[in-house]
Amino acid sequence: MSGPAVVALDVGGPSEPWAGIGLEVADEVAQLGDVTLRFGCRGDGLTGWALRAAAGPADLDGLPTLWLPEPTTPSAPKGHGLGVTAVDHVVVQTPDPARTFACFQDAGLVLRLERDAGTPERPLRQGFFRHGQARIEVVGPREVADDGPARFWGLTLTVEDLDAAVAELGPERCRPAKDAVQPGRRIAALRPEAGLPVPVALMSPEAQGV
Repeated sequence: MSGPAVVALDVGGPSEPWAGIGLEVADEVAQLGDVTLRFGCRGDGLTGWALRAAAGPADLDGLPTLWLPEPTTPSAPKGHGLGVTAVDHVVVQTPDPARTFACFQDAGLVLRLERDAGTPERPLRQGFFRHGQARIEVVGPREVADDGPARFWGLTLTVEDLDAAVAELGPERCRPAKDAVQPGRRIAALRPEAGLPVPVALMSPEAQGV
């Protein structure tokens, strides 16, 4: 899966809420598989990302982007209390999916899957890109809503044992697990009471070879 891979995410606000759900943080950094979370950044929620590739636009359809041509060697601890092993996917919202898909493809990302989603009342279009451990999910309306930029929305984290993680967080901080869109996988969304600055969900591991 050669091509631009997600290697870092910038997160606004302090790291304490993330440590509160079991992430090991050192010097405002946490390492989740191949992706480094960098806390304390200016702004709210997810504020930017780094992609491993030779070069690309600093503004990727509205998303602040740093391009890293060389592999990095993270030093932050990888063991986490909830059994988090990786960032499964980053969710990007856009008012114009076709425009964002095209912008990503111009930067070297490959649209590996496109599908209709949502409900009859709120029809959505999804596109999935993947060149490393973490997927990028782009979602927006089937009809163009406006000419605004794309924006980061949330994260899904892979955990070793989803039921154990849900039990550890408790019903006040995590919703019950349910079947995910991906066959054979399950997902559980954290509630706002978890105190995180972005929507986060936990997901069971993907099957070997997928």
